[in-house]
Amino acid sequence: MDEGASAGGEKQELKFKREILQDQNKPENMIQRQQVIRLTYLITAVDLTCLFMQIGIIPYLAKSLGLDSVGFGYLQTTFGVLQLLGGPIFGRFADQFGARAALTLSSLSGSAFFLLLSVSTSAPLLFLSRIPSVFMHGLPGAQIVITDLTTPAERVDALGKLGLCFGMGVIIGSSLGGILSTQYGIYFPSYVALVASLISTVVVVTCIPAHTKPKSEQATQQSTSQSSSVFSLMEILRLLKLPGVKEVFFIKILSGLPTGLFLIMFSIISMNFFGLEAAQTGYLMSYFGVLQMIVQGLIIGRLTSRFTERTLLMSSVVVFSGVGLAMALMTSVFHYCLIALPMVFALCTVGIITDSILTKSVPPSDTGAMLGICASVPPLTRTVGPTIGGVLYKKFGVSSFGYLQLVVNIALFLYILKNKIPHKEEKVQ
Repeated sequence: MDEGASAGGEKQELKFKREILQDQNKPENMIQRQQVIRLTYLITAVDLTCLFMQIGIIPYLAKSLGLDSVGFGYLQTTFGVLQLLGGPIFGRFADQFGARAALTLSSLSGSAFFLLLSVSTSAPLLFLSRIPSVFMHGLPGAQIVITDLTTPAERVDALGKLGLCFGMGVIIGSSLGGILSTQYGIYFPSYVALVASLISTVVVVTCIPAHTKPKSEQATQQSTSQSSSVFSLMEILRLLKLPGVKEVFFIKILSGLPTGLFLIMFSIISMNFFGLEAAQTGYLMSYFGVLQMIVQGLIIGRLTSRFTERTLLMSSVVVFSGVGLAMALMTSVFHYCLIALPMVFALCTVGIITDSILTKSVPPSDTGAMLGICASVPPLTRTVGPTIGGVLYKKFGVSSFGYLQLVVNIALFLYILKNKIPHKEEKVQ
């Protein structure tokens, strides 16, 4: 029975792949999907720029409204929990109602977020402004569109180029938010972000196709949406039980967790351990953003044409181990600047490769839900990170993040080696 079901699933998967290739290799469709992908990159860059404009000013706004460091921590935790809960729901929504509806929901949620932020004249209103963030998932929305419009061979390179959008958002958004708030007041960046978000909503509605999945998948998608709720926990758990999914998702969470904890505590580490001022910390974050743009936009696409996903995954875990040892021995900001390059390489490669493997491990009708689940990993880190990172830093110092990175990734390397993850070893291109 199980062997028959497995064979049937493989035949269905091959049928899906053939239909995708036949539909996407038509010249007119190739031109159209490339235009949609480029437009998606632009929308994502604008969305992330607006978001990072706010990230830079919110600490100052919170302080002006009377929140202390503990209150600000609660504010950040609220944002993380809402993003954590909303990710899988957003992915299911995209699968059932299409990419355009999902991106529209994200843009409208962003508009509501910036509107409420622009009128937050008290601490309760500031907390209230976090609520729309439950559906603010512009980056996962872009990943869904790109996953639907690319073949498995193209997917890793196309997803990697989203790193350029992220880097632009970090650099332009952080700088622009500081300049606008200094020149025109602390609420002015929210006004600018609100207008930009509304324009993005109009562009999404008018230029993004209602459905980006292959035509044969749209019928499956509609029948699924009639039988299952967007809020169905069982459907989300079903995806995690598919062959190979749970193991890769486990690697995705654990491999970057120590680095995530370090980055969450970075503002305190840069001040107390490196002895940097606020402006210098900002330059260091911009340096991190530039490295991410280079790695995701220029390096990963070239590597995926030469090496298998398994090779890249194992290499990234090995690099993470070396980064952990270097972090444990780090004593100056110069050391950190040297460590940052392999750190960013491993962090980006693991993230993109695991996303690619996971989207190929589920039926095309469920790629949105899978990417939504993947999008919950960073909010999960942001939710538990301040507590765990604070304890590690206070009790054991900066070196503890490095030793944790080393131990975790050595264990993951042995786990991948023993379980042959992913099960199907193939070159991405």
